[in-house]
Amino acid sequence: MDTVIPLSEHSEEHFLGTRHSGQALRLELEDRLTNAQKIVLDFDQMRVTQSFVDELLGVMVLHHGPNLLKRVAFRHCSENTKAIIQFVINSRISDFNSSKKH
Repeated sequence: MDTVIPLSEHSEEHFLGTRHSGQALRLELEDRLTNAQKIVLDFDQMRVTQSFVDELLGVMVLHHGPNLLKRVAFRHCSENTKAIIQFVINSRISDFNSSKKH
């Protein structure tokens, strides 16, 4: 069974924009990944920034590699949120791959 994390529970304004909030949620996500096969991040009615997504997902991709993304899914993303997630993930996968070549 998938574990769902509703991002709306982490912000009353339906907005997550800081690296600090991204770090707090990343620590929760990493903790839950130790016990769950798959995590679903539910972005319902949420607006996010690139900084938040980079701290939440980008740091994890850099540390654990892109295979980590097989265990993380996204739900109810706006088109803007999808674009931010895709940009951050692609950038961090490139950084991860470059670091393994050196």
